[in-house]
Amino acid sequence: MVAFLLWVLLFILCWPVALLALVVWPIVWLVSLPFRLIGITFEAAFGLLRATLSLPARVLGHKPNAL
Repeated sequence: MVAFLLWVLLFILCWPVALLALVVWPIVWLVSLPFRLIGITFEAAFGLLRATLSLPARVLGHKPNAL
């Protein structure tokens, strides 16, 4: 809702820029989508690596730090 209100304010102040933002935003979202997917993949890989490396300590009874 805040984003919409900011867009309406921009539309009132400078309507060509607001219309350009309306057209460009989906393109920017599509371009950034692969980078977001790569970030999710790396986060999962590092989580798996952390779980694998901490498994022997957990088996021996060490309590992990709360992250």
